[in-house]
Amino acid sequence: MPFRPASTRASLVTATLTALAVLGLGACDSGSDTGSAASAGPSVIAPGKPGEGNRTLSAQDAERQRADDDSPNSADVSYARMMIQHHAQALEMTELVPAHAGSGQVRKLAERISAAQRPEITAMQGWLKTHGEKETGGGHEHAAMPGMATEAQLEKLRAAKGKAFDRLFLELMITHHEGAISMATEVKAQGNNVQVEEMADDVVAQQTSEISRMRGML
Repeated sequence: MPFRPASTRASLVTATLTALAVLGLGACDSGSDTGSAASAGPSVIAPGKPGEGNRTLSAQDAERQRADDDSPNSADVSYARMMIQHHAQALEMTELVPAHAGSGQVRKLAERISAAQRPEITAMQGWLKTHGEKETGGGHEHAAMPGMATEAQLEKLRAAKGKAFDRLFLELMITHHEGAISMATEVKAQGNNVQVEEMADDVVAQQTSEISRMRGML
């Protein structure tokens, strides 16, 4: 090995260290860029509206668009169909009140229930039509819906009069309301449509209040 002065050797060491430092910084910069690109994610091709071309969205924009999508799912449709039938039975029970009830309080309660649930049925029918869904479908049986009165219970209610009717009506309607709240709570967890969620919120708030009132009347 040829002899080099100490000053020359020091210069070579300094140059080598400088080069290594530059390479290290370059590696760090490259890693940072890669991480940034990874966090941004790949672009996503989103189909356009009818008559419009496709769009290229960033991963972040695509995720935001998915979060804003409230397209109805099967839980939303099933809820609307079942709740129409559920409300229909409540109206069937309230229609017996004028001729059978003995209590003025029960009569007023039945009027409030009828006044609230008829428009809700209309709203759910309209929602199904708007989304191209039939009112019937899915083979929902009365017995499968929580809170539904059996035909035997309805026959007993039809045969009752006065105080006996009042008590049985309240007991059946409390159970009926509890079933509706259970269905509304379930669709809030499993559904995807904002309008259905709002309707479910109304059911929970209104029928929880009515349950409290009915229990105080027993």
